Amino acid sequence: MKNNLRGSIILLITAMIWGFAFVAQSEGMEKIGPFTFQASRMLLAAVVLLPVSLVSYNIKKKKNDAERFMDKKTLIAGMICGVFLFAAATLQQIGILYTTVGHAGFLTALYILIVPLLGLFVGKKVGAHLWVCIALALVGLYLLCMTGEGFSMSIGDILVTLCALVFSFHILAVDKFTKGLDGVRISMIQMLTAGLLSLVCMFIFEEPSVSDILSSWLPIAYAGVLSCGAAYTMQIIGQKYASPTVASIIMSLESVFAVLGGAMILLQIPSVFEAIGCTLMFAATVISQLPEKAKK
Repeated sequence: MKNNLRGSIILLITAMIWGFAFVAQSEGMEKIGPFTFQASRMLLAAVVLLPVSLVSYNIKKKKNDAERFMDKKTLIAGMICGVFLFAAATLQQIGILYTTVGHAGFLTALYILIVPLLGLFVGKKVGAHLWVCIALALVGLYLLCMTGEGFSMSIGDILVTLCALVFSFHILAVDKFTKGLDGVRISMIQMLTAGLLSLVCMFIFEEPSVSDILSSWLPIAYAGVLSCGAAYTMQIIGQKYASPTVASIIMSLESVFAVLGGAMILLQIPSVFEAIGCTLMFAATVISQLPEKAKK
């Protein structure tokens, strides 16, 4: 129970960082393309995580002389997670160009439902109270992101829905491949992999400008150091103590924090329906932490 609470707190902070990152992404994307922004923040995250991972390695090496900085399992786990992260982030960035932010926010968070459904195929059972949480969270997300808008599936909607599917695979990959491994080193490899893939796409599909990148240094710094470097590392650590389903519900609170960030920084005051949506999502998160009754 204590470990589950610890993981939930770590994932809640992760969701908060990601939520406020929407403001940074909104500001940063005004001057540079999606692949340029993606490559800049992810490679920056990898650079920031390198000294952190070295410190972590030296501490562990004192306790275990056989400890290696980079073993095959850590490298493979980081690369697999990095490929999923690159694919999901790319689908989201391109999809937002062809749909509304409300649609993108709702459809991306469909991983709340997709994760437990995919988990069923690998033998992970989901309790009844978690299905109630999923339903509450989805209704909350609808009120939060779809207020005043109709719903129609554009090409952007399809891309963002695929993004939610890939994010679900990313969450399950983190759960499967990172157990017993160093989360900081895996996160560093993950960011380096996704950043290099984004860098290749940047030079193929965009015309990056050093001056434009430097003029967007603040949102890149927030998205790179906190959103990518800190938050994705905390996701890997937090998921060691929480199930994928609970983790997906908590991390979906990034939409709530995005609304709070918009209100505090961009003065975008939420409507009554958005406030109700936030309340439902917090309720879903709290209920997901309640222990189920033991079966006889």
